[in-house]
Amino acid sequence: MTVSSQSGTVPVTIGVPRETFPGERRVAITPRRCEALAKLGTNVVFEHSAGLQAGFTDDQYVARGARPASRVELFQAAQVILQVRCLGANPEQGRADLPLFRPGQVLIGFGEPLTALKECSDLAAAGVSFFAMELVPRITRAQGMDALSSMATFAGYEAVVLAAAALPKIFPMLMTAGGTITPAKILVLGAGVAGLQAIATARRLGAVVWAYDVRQAAKEQVESVGAKFLNLDLDLDAGAAEEKSGYAKPMDEAFYRRQRERLAEALTGQDVVITTAAVPGRKAPLLITAEMAGRMIPGAVIVDLAADRGGNCELTRAGETIIHKGVTIIGPINLASRAAFHASQMYGSNLTAFLRLLIRDGALHLNRNDEIIRETLVTHANEIVHPQVSQLCSAAALTGQER
Repeated sequence: MTVSSQSGTVPVTIGVPRETFPGERRVAITPRRCEALAKLGTNVVFEHSAGLQAGFTDDQYVARGARPASRVELFQAAQVILQVRCLGANPEQGRADLPLFRPGQVLIGFGEPLTALKECSDLAAAGVSFFAMELVPRITRAQGMDALSSMATFAGYEAVVLAAAALPKIFPMLMTAGGTITPAKILVLGAGVAGLQAIATARRLGAVVWAYDVRQAAKEQVESVGAKFLNLDLDLDAGAAEEKSGYAKPMDEAFYRRQRERLAEALTGQDVVITTAAVPGRKAPLLITAEMAGRMIPGAVIVDLAADRGGNCELTRAGETIIHKGVTIIGPINLASRAAFHASQMYGSNLTAFLRLLIRDGALHLNRNDEIIRETLVTHANEIVHPQVSQLCSAAALTGQER
């Protein structure tokens, strides 16, 4: 795919609209990234106030060579639209953008393609080539494009900040004339990027931290950031709980039941539990039942990072905080947006790295033989071209469950 004219290749115009999802403060591209995109031979158009909630003014964008425009003007001018939350991750407000798209336009961002099947179908019908950043493969060459890991870093950090604010104790040990205060005890369930960042942040604040992951290979990573690894002795063969991608495999209910039985005792003495277990495209596994939560010490806090996937705790309500028998259960959503300035910087870096695959000499080149492009491309030329998403859409159509 190229964009050309009689006089030669016309520079690709990249559009950065303001995010419309409620409470979303991030922006897809920061002013500094506009210069990097200009070096690719592109022009950048941004919607008025697109970066303001993240701490970036329109003047900063203009100073870096970007041009302001209205939303309608932006969609008309841009060959590539960059968003944090595309239609699938913004199904209500995002639907207002559908009439603005035109065939052949490229859309890049988070779009929950494994669950937002109706939205993927709508983008295909509009002729949009949609790249989902959730689907960037976990290979060495794509590390700089791994936006999921970038945002998980902020989620892990913010989870500890939320827990510290809700806990009626402080995290560090203090030895004072008035007596000694013992450090808070924290258990992190799941040692992916978010879990490891939660461990590191809690340790910086002085807590004693334990961590558990179904993947035994995570033990070394947990210990490297200062936590003790909780071994539940579930008799799993090495690698049995890990996908080739590095994510945890979904397990059967019998396994999760045994896991909960072993976890129950470990939870009773914890001041804070942070859960991070999620499987892409599936409901989050249940790790903590209401009974288990009720047996924790009064004042304890659970922060459930899988809240928007159904929650790892039976009591979790997405976007809400509840109290059960003196235990506070927090179900945060969109935590990365709380650190919008730095989250936007990292996300913009991920997108810029991704665009280097698509843009050469100022023109778009969609090489579907490239593994990264092939694995992230969901819709193209009025079709759903991603095999897994296409299969899910077909299955949903047969059962009438397409969202």
